[in-house]
Amino acid sequence: MQDDGGDIELVEVTDSGLVRIRLHGACVGCPSSSMTLRIGIEQNLREHVPEVSGVVAVES
Repeated sequence: MQDDGGDIELVEVTDSGLVRIRLHGACVGCPSSSMTLRIGIEQNLREHVPEVSGVVAVES
C-alpha cells in the first residue's frame, strides 16, 4: 500500500476479533480499497492470526 501512496492505521481490535483500520493517503476513496481490504489485509491477518473474525475500515 505504501508503494502506491497509501497506508493503514490500526484503530482497534475488538474482543470478538474484529480489526478496525483507518485508510490514509491514496487509499482514501480509492475504488480498489475494498478489494485490498478483503483480499489483501483480511486474508493475510486470518492466515497469521486465526482469532481475527474480520476487518473493517473506519472513517476519520
